[in-house]
Amino acid sequence: MYRVWNFVTNYSLLLIFGAIIALIWANTDATSYHHFVDFVIWEDGFIGHLHDGHRTLTLHYLVNDVLMAFFFAIAAKEVWEAVILKEGSLRGKKAATPLFATLGGMLGPVAVYLGLAMVMGSETYSAVANGWAIPTATDIAFSYLIGRIVFGAGHPAVRFLLLLAIADDAAGLIILAVFYPSGELAPEWLLLSLGAAIAVFVLFNWLPRRLDVGDQDRPKSSFVRRILGFWPYLIAGCLSWYGFQQAGIHPALGLLPIVPTIPHADRAFGIFSEAEQYLTDLLNHIEHGLKHPVEIVLFFFGLLNAGVEFNAIGGPTWLVLAGLIIGKPLGIMLFGWIGARPLKLGLPAGMRVIDLFVIGCVAAIGFTVSLFIAAVAFDPGPVQDAAKMGALFSFFAAIISIIAGKLTRVQKIEG
Repeated sequence: MYRVWNFVTNYSLLLIFGAIIALIWANTDATSYHHFVDFVIWEDGFIGHLHDGHRTLTLHYLVNDVLMAFFFAIAAKEVWEAVILKEGSLRGKKAATPLFATLGGMLGPVAVYLGLAMVMGSETYSAVANGWAIPTATDIAFSYLIGRIVFGAGHPAVRFLLLLAIADDAAGLIILAVFYPSGELAPEWLLLSLGAAIAVFVLFNWLPRRLDVGDQDRPKSSFVRRILGFWPYLIAGCLSWYGFQQAGIHPALGLLPIVPTIPHADRAFGIFSEAEQYLTDLLNHIEHGLKHPVEIVLFFFGLLNAGVEFNAIGGPTWLVLAGLIIGKPLGIMLFGWIGARPLKLGLPAGMRVIDLFVIGCVAAIGFTVSLFIAAVAFDPGPVQDAAKMGALFSFFAAIISIIAGKLTRVQKIEG
């Protein structure tokens, strides 16, 4: 439990503080709060978004579109290691049922969200339809924490939940890139991102290792690591970020092509493992170097995005909440059952089918990524604010999960 709590305090506690301050501020002095969010850092800057015919860099843009790129890079690092490493958690048959359940955990919320929106009428549906992806998100840190509280640290359902959450993160990144462009699409600019990724991989990763073949001292690789460090990858990341921005894809995803090019360890101990801090590969070194800066970024992300007035609660709030609290458990249980039984992919030893429903309740905590998607799915205004409130209210899924665990007689396994 200590490791999980330590992870949550490292990456999410400041985010919660920022969100709480934002809620209080927006409901006591909304005018000053929105002036703060839209504070202009740089007029006619090179980086920024179009505003009144010229470029400006606002505090909101700096955090959401520039600095959050480091948060998504850390998420991508976990997904990349889970997929590429020999003992990665998303490789082989052991990941088959969790991946199938993840599909249900995406489709279930979308079906509930859009289905209820249609019931509310065509006008409501047109206003909220673009937010269909908001309830597909799972906050990996808080879900994992609640999962351990409900099942106990040694229960196989906890491992299942972690695999599902990592796969959900991967799917969320794809959804953001494909369905939520930040501007008019100009895909030719992605060649800049691709070129930066290929160049930095070949010149500073593959080539030194190639030249070191047969030499156990690895002098070329050591020289590159010691002298150049992370700088080539930072430069490539800046080029890739600019390529994403110009291509019309959300620039917060701009570092994703660079993550796989960074030298990584031959094994991964997992997102909550203390052992990873002792790995000396550049990818883990960069991740741990980003730890404290990302904490600050998440604080400002919560501060700049969670400031919703309580009178903003409306239809989108309940649609997002229903998608998460109803769609997630039902989708994960149905698709998990199909994968485990009809498709004979099986469940981990000691795990019951009904545990899939409880896992779905735990995975219904959207929060961080749900807030982010809400901010890009809708223009600032009542609909966006109402959708954000639904993402914030998803914390109630923690209480529902604990109750569901009691009702389904989950046998906690500590260890």
